[in-house]
Amino acid sequence: MRAPSSDLPIHFDKAAIVAGAVTILGELTLTIAAGAPTVLIGPNGSGKTTLLRAAMGLLPLTRGRLSWGGRESASPTHRAIVFQRPVMLRRSAAGNIAYALAAAGVPRAQHPARIDALLNQVGLGAMAKRPARRLSGGEQQRLALARALARDPAVLFLDEPTASLDPAATKGIEDIVRAVAAHGVKVVMSTHDLGQAKRLAGDIVLLHRGRLIEQGDAQAFFAGPQTEDARKFIAGELLV
Repeated sequence: MRAPSSDLPIHFDKAAIVAGAVTILGELTLTIAAGAPTVLIGPNGSGKTTLLRAAMGLLPLTRGRLSWGGRESASPTHRAIVFQRPVMLRRSAAGNIAYALAAAGVPRAQHPARIDALLNQVGLGAMAKRPARRLSGGEQQRLALARALARDPAVLFLDEPTASLDPAATKGIEDIVRAVAAHGVKVVMSTHDLGQAKRLAGDIVLLHRGRLIEQGDAQAFFAGPQTEDARKFIAGELLV
């Protein structure tokens, strides 16, 4: 079991990200703490991807504060992110992971054993030599997870990791997420699938138009949402 990350909690304090006249995140105050997966939900354009990128350290705030473990400046050494449409390098599955290990500063002598372990962890042990770009969509997403895990992250951000995948591939990704979380990695992921949110989340964050609508324990959220917007969203109604 991994020790709690020094990057946690991740705290947004009246955080805003503005592009021109468009407010992408607006005066958001939110704490992401250690524990079971935190799942971000909300309509398209609600700010889920922007929040993930900011939490990773990829987007600066326009105003407000963002801290990792109480520090406002922290190298993302212990954080990793997987995007909705990950780019595969023009090399084998094993070669993609070797690249990630080298980028993470892992000694070359350790690469073969780490590559085998990571591929097996995501169910791609038999595909080490296969060109990454010839893998199926679900297999590529598994490989993207393996590359992220090559950094040995304490916090793993996932931006809709099962979008466009079939049910079998989706289940495979969810199984990996559960296993990673069970080993002490804090998972923060976005999804449009409320069923997936119910299956995976320890706590829920509902966003709309870049603002925090509701946050809380997943079971309590789905059993009794506290806001009208949350009730509408769970019921499948359009938020305006």
